Parts: sequence; structure tokens; C-alpha cells
Amino acid sequence: MTPDPQSLGERAAAMIAELGAISAEPGRLVRLFLTPEHRRAADLVANWMREAGLTVSEDALGTVRGRLGEGRRLLIGSHIDTVIDAGKYDGPLGVVAGILAAGALANAGRPLAIDVLAFGDEEGSRFPATFSSSSACAGVFDRATLPLADRDGVTLADALTRYGKKAAGIADAAYRPADVAGYVEIHIEQGPRLEAEGKPLGVVTGIVGQTRLRVIVTGEAGHAGTVPMRLRRDALAGAVEIAQALERIAAEHPEDDMVGTIGRIDAQPGAVNIIPGQVSFTIDLRSLTDRLRLDAVARFQAEARRIAAARKLEVAFDPFHEIATAAMAPKLQDTLAASVAALGHEPMRLASGAGHDAQVMTRLCPSAMLFVRCRGGISHNPAEFCSVADMGLAIAALIDFIERFKP
Repeated sequence: MTPDPQSLGERAAAMIAELGAISAEPGRLVRLFLTPEHRRAADLVANWMREAGLTVSEDALGTVRGRLGEGRRLLIGSHIDTVIDAGKYDGPLGVVAGILAAGALANAGRPLAIDVLAFGDEEGSRFPATFSSSSACAGVFDRATLPLADRDGVTLADALTRYGKKAAGIADAAYRPADVAGYVEIHIEQGPRLEAEGKPLGVVTGIVGQTRLRVIVTGEAGHAGTVPMRLRRDALAGAVEIAQALERIAAEHPEDDMVGTIGRIDAQPGAVNIIPGQVSFTIDLRSLTDRLRLDAVARFQAEARRIAAARKLEVAFDPFHEIATAAMAPKLQDTLAASVAALGHEPMRLASGAGHDAQVMTRLCPSAMLFVRCRGGISHNPAEFCSVADMGLAIAALIDFIERFKP
């Protein structure tokens, strides 16, 4: 079939705008896993799937599934949860693209076996865990995450119950590997490389591995005016020096796309006139090479212990997320590249510095990703933007990919 990219892009933009209006807060986009906003978004996506001719179901982790045809399945997915103060395109573009592509093929009478998946927990913005939805589909869900709590003390297990789900059914969400032929995900790049090269679409070669730790630095609280500087055990001053060590270590491997980030920090007791007695902060370390990443984590911990000892502080580490680097399937990469070329564009190959559900789905089946250019490389930000033309090309390429795909 010969799809019209412009009309596909316009329809995608309208759907993304409608989904982007579902938020927990006025004036900014916040849609977290297993919240009332997640429920509203899931219901809207399910309705779109039905309109596209798909049979809809929902699993124990809240993943909305739209099914077309019979046989070994090609899975097409992304996520509908967001970060705090999010952009509209990160995640929803992939879900909308899957629905529009499957709908176009259904209308054309193509006998294809497709499941479109709308995951709900890719960002990890609510609980100190992530990829819960895709992990369940891949059969690798970690039940140790069920007691983990959000900032309000609600555990993942309790949130599932409130959402109308039963944790006992999580195992049933897993696909059998024999029933799945592959997974493909459309996603905005979240970086500037495609724009810099003047290319609308890119084929992903691999996704970086990630380590996330919570670091707890303990000193001694004291009066801000009466404790001399040389006698202080200031947990925040120590945490700052430890943070600088992370930055220094991560910067040593730019060729490997290694990056280190402190995303959240909390100082206690948190008063203007009290020396902080305890500080906790999160570490996110990413690299394309697992060996280098794990070595960097070990070096960071050793340096943190050295700094803490010199300052008469204590330091502890609480790992809460670990995922290995994932290579995208070469055959599927080549098929995506052929589909991009068929639209008259030279496909660029690039690695992903962000984590994606595709990273988990590689544990189930061969997986692939197609990146779409985003303006300024901006993501996780309300300024996130993807043009109608580029979205239309991505969906047209996905349709072509599906038609070329050999289970």
C-alpha cells in the first residue's frame, strides 16, 4: 500500500494533542503510572484501537493491547506515562504510530499478526522502579518491586489494587517467546543528532545500559552559627564533593557516550540555620559498554568512601535500577533502513542514550527502534516538539516495515 505521510502526520498530531490534555496538574503535563490520569489515557488509547479495527484487552500491569490477525506476532509499542512537567511526544508518538499503522493495514485487508502495546511505566516517575509494564510482557517482571512505595507511601502492589488489577495475574501478562516474531518501537530521538545531520529518521543500533543508586551521606546536624568550620561533619558539603567525583569519572569516557547525573537530592533536617546531618541523592550512570559502566560505578563508590572518611562522614549505597546495554537486532535494523530509504531518505544509524521499553523487550524477542527528529533535541520538557511531516514519515516507514517484515 502507499500511505500518505502528510495525512498520517496530521492525524498523529491531533491524537497526541488529545492525549497530552490528560494531566494531573493544570498548566503542565504530569501523567504517572496507575493514577486516575493513566486510567483516562488508557481508556482513550483503547478507544482509538477499537476504531482502528483492533481487538482490545488490558493486562495485570495496565498495558493496553490492541490485536490484529492471527499467528506469530509483531509487537509494536511504547508508553503513555510521563515525567513531571513533560512534553507530549515522548512515548505517545510510538503508541499512536502503532495504532495508525495497524489501522491502515487493517483497512487494506492485509492478513498480518500485530499487537499494539501501550505500556504505562517506562519513565519510572512514580515508583523507584521502571519498565514494569514491558517487563511483565517480556516475562521478566521483578516481584521485589511490588513493595516499593511512591512519595506518598503507596506501594506498587497497593496501586495495582486501586487500579483494579491483581498482582497474582502478572505472570499471565508474559508473552511466550514462540508466539512472538519481533518488537519495534517508534520514538522521538530525545537528542540533537538527527536535526544536526538534517535527517528526519534514524535507525537505532543499541541502547545504553544504566545503573541507578541512592547515595546516603550521614554526618551530624548542628547549629549553623556556633559550630566552627573545622569541626563540622556537614553531610551536604560531603555530598557536593562526591557529586563532583561522579562528574569527573563519567567525563572520562565520552567515546562511549558515558554520562552521570544526580537527579534528586534531599538534605535533612532542611532548615536554613542547621548544618545538614544527612543527605540522600540519586545517581544515574549510563554507558554503551557494560564493563566500563560497572567499573565507573565501582570507582565512584570507592571515591565516595574516601571523601566521606576524610570528612568524618558515613556513606551508604542503595541500588534500585540496573539494566544492561541492549543491541537492536541487525536484521530488523536493515529492514527499517530499507523502509526509510524507500521514502527517499538516507537512514542514519545511531545509538540511544535514553532507556526505552525496547531495551527490555530484547529479552523476549528480536527488537528494533526508529528515532524521529525532535526540534532542538529537547525532551522531558514542555518544549518537546516533533513536526507533522516527520511524524508522518515515521508512520509511513513503520507501515512499510510491517509489510517487509518476515515472521
